[in-house]
Amino acid sequence: MANERYSSSREKNSNDPFLASHHTRRQHHQCVKPNNHVYPQQTFAQNHPLKMATFTPPIFVALLLLLTSIITPALCHPLKGNHTLRAAQELHKLRRIRIHLQKINKAPVKTIQSPDGDLIDCVLSHKQPAFDHPKLRGHKPLDPPRRPKGNYTNGEKVSESFQLWSDSGEACPEGTIPIRRTTEEDILRATSIRTFGRKPRNVRRDSSGTNHEHAVVFVNGDQYYGARASINVWSPRVTDQYEFSLSQIWVIAGSFGHDLNTIEAGWQVSPELYGDSYPRFFTYWTTDAYQTTGCYNLLCSGFIQTNNRIAIGAAISPRSAYNSRQFDIGLMVWKDPKHGHWWLEFGSGLVVGYWPANMFSHLRSHASMVQFGGEIVNTRSRGYHTGTQMGSGHFAEEGFRKAAYFRNLQVVDWDNSLLPLRNIHHFADHSNCYNIWQGSNNVWGTYFYYGGPGRSVRCP
Repeated sequence: MANERYSSSREKNSNDPFLASHHTRRQHHQCVKPNNHVYPQQTFAQNHPLKMATFTPPIFVALLLLLTSIITPALCHPLKGNHTLRAAQELHKLRRIRIHLQKINKAPVKTIQSPDGDLIDCVLSHKQPAFDHPKLRGHKPLDPPRRPKGNYTNGEKVSESFQLWSDSGEACPEGTIPIRRTTEEDILRATSIRTFGRKPRNVRRDSSGTNHEHAVVFVNGDQYYGARASINVWSPRVTDQYEFSLSQIWVIAGSFGHDLNTIEAGWQVSPELYGDSYPRFFTYWTTDAYQTTGCYNLLCSGFIQTNNRIAIGAAISPRSAYNSRQFDIGLMVWKDPKHGHWWLEFGSGLVVGYWPANMFSHLRSHASMVQFGGEIVNTRSRGYHTGTQMGSGHFAEEGFRKAAYFRNLQVVDWDNSLLPLRNIHHFADHSNCYNIWQGSNNVWGTYFYYGGPGRSVRCP
């Protein structure tokens, strides 16, 4: 099961959901009379067998059948035209999806079946999506730079095994990177091909009035060259396909308007993006406030991956359990002092790759704000506040083993040194739904608990 290898060839058209639906519609079309009543494709005898058998002469039945065979095609013609138009539109959409899939799914040298159903393609490093970007053509992946100086985990141990696909026992060979394969079903869940893999625009500093809600600690007013933290991983309930729940670090520059630059990394539950409720390691970036640039993971060109052990977008395992064992992941983003690129580390010392500096405007030099915390989308699809959970789904005051947390919060200064946070601010958009509580001690450094259940007695 977990150790089986699968070829990267696509399924034949006979298994295609679009083509299957077209075939089904052809079998079940209806004919329309001029008076717009629906005429079922059954003979009068099928609807009234007793009357036909008792009172109708055989010659009349023959004439009725002859007339039906002549009139039916003419009556069906308008609906057939509508069906043909719909079929053509759907086939056009399917062709566009497949063209997009060919663009982002690179030919693998090996494919690994993950226990959760994902296909992980091992793609040659120099053929990864990043190098489709005009600014990155001809760019050669760099070796990881010197890591920031300073304390990382205050002596606490961080797990080395944290992705479900690696439980298969398979690995990507040297010279390749693991990429979660995108499927037609993934794109069909999105509202459009254009919006697939992108965050909905949300740039207000205070997000009240939008459908994004946060519980966040942040620092600003200085020049920042990176950030790190350890985050415990949960599986919060997401109650609507078009909502998500995430916990992440934001590295930010520019104004909260059209020129916002962000680099983001953390874990996320997103049924729309991934088709399930697993927490997954994700990245994001934008240079224009989520309008046209950037995307999740490797779904567009930009982020250059250098690690063959981490699949961005893959499920994280194990996960924290309420009132039981807690599971951390370490995250760090920092700016290479030599080349200026923004590097990402996941886990304990595993450098994943980097965002090239020339992809950004404001972040080309430094960040002006760093945020840590949780975010959910509240669509109010049922007319009231969502029941989508943030973090563990429990409020901050419940504390260790019950509430979600960030610990060992640090920022990177101009000298490539990790420092504790100063002049800390925190806010929660709707504290009756999701709240935050911050503290510090000698073991966890600066830390905070955050989250909540969403709709509840406190959050109607």
